[in-house]
Amino acid sequence: MHTFTVAERDVTQAWVAACNKLDRKDNPDRTGLHTVVRIANPLSDNRVFRAELDRLRTAHGHQPLETIASTLFPAALAARCTGPGELAERYRKMYPAVKRYPGNRLGTYFGRLVDYPGASKTGVDQLGTVIDRLRSQAAGTRMAAAYEIDLATASDSAQETGSELLVHAAGKDNGYRGFPCLSHISFQLARDSRVHAAALYRSHYMFERAYGNYLGLGRLLAYIAQQAQLGCGTLTVVAGHARLDGPVSQLRPLLSGTSPLAA
Repeated sequence: MHTFTVAERDVTQAWVAACNKLDRKDNPDRTGLHTVVRIANPLSDNRVFRAELDRLRTAHGHQPLETIASTLFPAALAARCTGPGELAERYRKMYPAVKRYPGNRLGTYFGRLVDYPGASKTGVDQLGTVIDRLRSQAAGTRMAAAYEIDLATASDSAQETGSELLVHAAGKDNGYRGFPCLSHISFQLARDSRVHAAALYRSHYMFERAYGNYLGLGRLLAYIAQQAQLGCGTLTVVAGHARLDGPVSQLRPLLSGTSPLAA
């Protein structure tokens, strides 16, 4: 079994390190099991590198990285809202139209966070619940790790306890590949008043999705921390199955730092 753990300062360095761990002669299928990528500052990345990666992705028919990131956190919409309540309400109103976009037929990750298809007729807004719990917990004396976006159970437990945010809906999401590959996000409040997040993917395609997912998860973590009046901590991404997909020979100059734009 090929596995690895990488810990880097920003999104770019973490993504490059993970890809290089997969692109090894002793790993001919370029896959890994139970891989761990830890990003100390998930709001930081190399914009020049991102632009070059986006150019290569566009040439191969993939969506821009910002589009991928926005499925996890719609930063532009959030900037126009007064808080998580308005953000959730406006996104729920937009959600039917969002689902009509190519690739969104089953929904988006952020849609599952603010409009989870639970047992009740109305969707569950998990985002606001988690922010409220973090804010309340930080005002007390006991730190805990009970702030979770669980994308893998079909219950309304978020309404009852505020401990889970659901994305994957059991009994509804039965595909072997595709949405939702993200199954769980867990938030931990540290004693230094910073919020850390850990996301679990059942599979992660490094060229097609991972960089954009890191960006979106980092922005989601930062938003939750800011709205709870806390600091933004580290992001850890665990993939049950990771694959270095795409045009590997064209990626290698970027991964080695020899690309003219990445240098």
